[in-house]
Order: sequence, then structure tokens, then C-alpha cells
Amino acid sequence: MRDIEDEEYMLIEHARDRFIESARLFNFSMVEPSPIELLSTLEAKSGPMIADEIYAFKDKAGRDIALRFDLTVGITRYVAGRRDLKMPIKLAAFGPVWRYDEPQMGRYRWFHQWDVEIYDNFSIESDAEVIEFTKHYLNSLGIQARIEVSDRMVLEGMIRKRLGVEDEQQVLEMLRAVDKLSKKSRDAILQEYTSKGIDAERLRLLLDVAGLKGSLDDVLSSDHLKGAGVDTSRLTALIDSLKARGVSDVVVNMSIVRGLDYYSSIVFEVFSGKSNLALVGGGRYDILPEVFGRKDMGATGAAGGVERLILLLKDMHSDILYGNDKARASIFVAYADDRLKGDAIMLTSNLRRKGVKSECIAASLKRQLEYASSKGYRFTAILTDRMSREKIVVLKDMIDGSERTVQFNALLTEPSAIISM
Repeated sequence: MRDIEDEEYMLIEHARDRFIESARLFNFSMVEPSPIELLSTLEAKSGPMIADEIYAFKDKAGRDIALRFDLTVGITRYVAGRRDLKMPIKLAAFGPVWRYDEPQMGRYRWFHQWDVEIYDNFSIESDAEVIEFTKHYLNSLGIQARIEVSDRMVLEGMIRKRLGVEDEQQVLEMLRAVDKLSKKSRDAILQEYTSKGIDAERLRLLLDVAGLKGSLDDVLSSDHLKGAGVDTSRLTALIDSLKARGVSDVVVNMSIVRGLDYYSSIVFEVFSGKSNLALVGGGRYDILPEVFGRKDMGATGAAGGVERLILLLKDMHSDILYGNDKARASIFVAYADDRLKGDAIMLTSNLRRKGVKSECIAASLKRQLEYASSKGYRFTAILTDRMSREKIVVLKDMIDGSERTVQFNALLTEPSAIISM
């Protein structure tokens, strides 16, 4: 666990603001599921072994409960119980989640996620909408991203139809082998899974298909897919819809399978163009609403770790992050004599009422000026003995160090006009 300090807090709020703006543009309704769920509810997504990876415990009534590890399960549980809601149901959430995991760069035990979900009548357009939203949101943060998409059912079709594998456990093992392509060499995967009883020649053919990556035309024209008898219509429809929506930087990557017991068809991952950092994962998960008793409902969505976004935002130009703060006036009020303290406090409070960021502290003049500089104030209004005699204030530009005198009453009534002169 960690404490969130000011800079990171502001970056999280920046990411939250852009997320809510994007959600409103796409007409998603904002929700936040309960932070505590019954453990059995969370196991509906990931199985009983998930208890070892999350914060699970008994409450005072002896019930098995846990802190949420993502937002999707709680939202789906909520939607499944609301039969009055008309599909498509479009929901968005932004909030903290908890996982009992080893902390590493950009990953903590307490972190934040953004999440969008569409519950529908099994429409490919919902998958495209989620991907379009993802692209729009990241662009609103100034992040250029590459989207890699696939359809798990193409690989499953290859395994069952062309390779003739019928045993469900073997199908899952072969998909797990594909899922490791980004982490291990082909030879290492072949050695690992042939030792588990998977036929080596069948696995080689599957890894050949999983290795396909590029444009849709390049992938579909591959000899590995020609004549395979698998249904690629969903992938084609998705790419066509994304083109119509103007979503660029989309690549078909057949090695993407994601949560093996969870996702059911279209899956995708999003990477930062600069660092190749994985930012977002998502896809269709029609299985989960069915677990909650809604066979009539399909579901698709996307989620991303906010702390991952912050790693990129910290490296970007400050105007992208704090554009509003840069444009907003800020004046620190300093005073050279304790007799001017009341005037300084009055000016500070008045500037705040006028929408100008302002502050005044009790310290020596030197300390006051050092404080103003350390806090990044654009201007400092200094009250000296001329304030008592002539109602004149020294206005110091904290960037170039220049000074000019202004009327105290003018600064009280029209501060924005004074500092823009």
C-alpha cells in the first residue's frame, strides 16, 4: 500500500475528468459498484483460486467477503439484477480496486481502474463502440495508442475443426500455450506443452496461426487460414465498423486470447505507441451475465489501470496536464509589516472569491517570497509601507522577476484585468 501525494492525486483527477467527459460524449451512464462483494460473487468471474490473489476475509457475521479486484464483476452483478433496464445498457466506472499482488512499476495492491461496459443483444457494434471509446479517451489524454484485436473463436475453431481436438481440457491447454507467445519462445512452449500430452504437430500448426499479425487482409489471406473452415465474419465485421468510425492504428494479432475461462469472442489489447506499455484490455464476455442468470444478455467492455496512464502522463508536457491551472491566474499575497496583515488577508480572500488562486502565510517577508516561488505562483502582490500611505501594492512577476506598482483597490475589484496588463 502507498500514500498518494499531491502530484499523483492531481494526475488521477485529470484522468478521471477526461474519462467522465468521454463517457458523456458516448452516452455512458456513470456508476460505481460496491467496494465489498460476497466472495462467491467475485469467484463467478475467476474461480475459487481468486481468493489467494485478492483481499478476502470473514466479516463480523462470519460471511466470506472480499474487496473488489475489478469493476466489471460488480457492474455485471448490478445489471443482471435490473431487468427493468433496456438494452443496450452502457455503463462507465472509475474507482479504486485491490489485489494481493507483488507490487511493481505501475502496479500496486491498491490502484485505480477506469472501466466501460455494454450489455447488449450480442452485437459486434458494441465491441466496436468500446474500442472507439478507448481510442477517444486515450487521445483526450494526449496518448497515441496501438490497438491489437483478435477473435478467440477463430483459434478455437482451428483447434476443434482443423486440428480435430475435442477434449475441452486440451482445447484450454492449447489456448494457454498461445497466450504465452508474448512471454516465451516457440521452442520453450512446444517443450512445455508436449510434456503435458499435447500433440507437437498440432501445436506447431496452432502457433503458426497464432503468429499471424498485421492488417485483416494479410491475416485472412495467409495459407494457415485458407481452407481452415473457421468463421472469420466477426473479425471482418469489427474491422469494417472500426474503419467507418475512423479508428486508426488497429492491428489484427491472432495471439491475443486473454482470460481463458472468461472472454468468449472478440478480444483486444491497447499499447502505448512510445513505450509499448500495455494500457488497456477488453473484449466480449457473454459468459459472465449467464453466470448471474442472464442468458438473454451479452456483454463487452474494456478496462485500464490509471496508474499505468500516469506513468505516461508524467513524461508529457505540463500544459497537457495542467492547462487549466496554467491559464488560471494565481497571486500570492505577501506583506512586509504585521500592521498590513489584515489588508493582506482581506486581499487574499477577495482574490479567491474572484476565482484567482491565492494564499497568504504568517512569516518573514523573505520566507513569504521563498514560499511563493516554491509553490509556483505566477505573481506575488507585496504590501509595503506604501500600502498604508498611498494604497499602492508592488506586483512581482515570479517568472522574469520584474516589478510594477498597482492600485490596491483595482487589484481588489479587477484582478484579472490588472495581471493581464
